[in-house]
Amino acid sequence: MADDNAIGRVTGLGGIFVLSAGTDRLTTWYRDTLGLAVETWGGARFADEDRPTGSASLWGVFCEKSDYLAPSSRDFMINFIVDNMDLMIARLEAKGVPILGRDDGDDNGRFIWVLDPDGTKIELWQPPRD
Repeated sequence: MADDNAIGRVTGLGGIFVLSAGTDRLTTWYRDTLGLAVETWGGARFADEDRPTGSASLWGVFCEKSDYLAPSSRDFMINFIVDNMDLMIARLEAKGVPILGRDDGDDNGRFIWVLDPDGTKIELWQPPRD
């Protein structure tokens, strides 16, 4: 009997694709504000070898009454891994991006939250360092 977990299943996150009325403005914000290496095709690729040890891509569902995505009215949130939270915070402050919240005491690492120009909540995560 074949192992049902060996075939026909999702094995990872292949991408996040977002609709925007201001594609150039949003792409520029992600490039200039968060430092994404935006390629000529308009998106950014994240190489597995650049990921911190022990990090993973996640997929999850929140109850529709959850306020975890607030103050965004969007029905999704994006979480990005960052290499140095202190430098990211300095970068955001220099760009005038308000930080909605911060958690430096989570066992899973450090977190901050911001909104992109379309009002999508962005969670920035620095995994715990070994």
